[in-house]
Amino acid sequence: MAKIAVLIDHGFEDSEYSRPAEAFRKAGHELVHLGKKRGSVGKGKKSETPVVIDREAAGADPGDYDALLIPGGQSPDHLRADPEPVAFVREFAESGKPVFFICHGGQLLISADVLKGRKATGWKSIARDLINAGADYRDEEVVVDGNFVSSRQPSDLDAFIRESLKQLE
Repeated sequence: MAKIAVLIDHGFEDSEYSRPAEAFRKAGHELVHLGKKRGSVGKGKKSETPVVIDREAAGADPGDYDALLIPGGQSPDHLRADPEPVAFVREFAESGKPVFFICHGGQLLISADVLKGRKATGWKSIARDLINAGADYRDEEVVVDGNFVSSRQPSDLDAFIRESLKQLE
């Protein structure tokens, strides 16, 4: 089964982490939480879902993982302020392995400069940012473009999870 890196920090959108994480685990996949500091606990912005960071993004090797999940909320904005998570996303996206991002998760791909010519979606407030980064923005519940699977918001989670799981088959 797949080993999925979850790039996460405090203020993530609880359901955009917990629902895909539950579906991935149920399908037999392993999750490894990457963030700024190993052992720290990130909490979701609404339900304060706790997530313990297993490894630091700094020095993490994308070759150790089969897919990448980036939940939305405020977490992606916190992470993109540091060069290490951005470099990890850039290298991972360029590897051709699946990258799953929802809502504000696209902010990390914007900062990693990997969206030029790619179809993607995200939360409406970052639509212009996605376009300015070179993405072909689509206002759809789920957009699949090669190894990228993106969605706009929590109400799109069923489609996001379905298409993400297909990438892991």
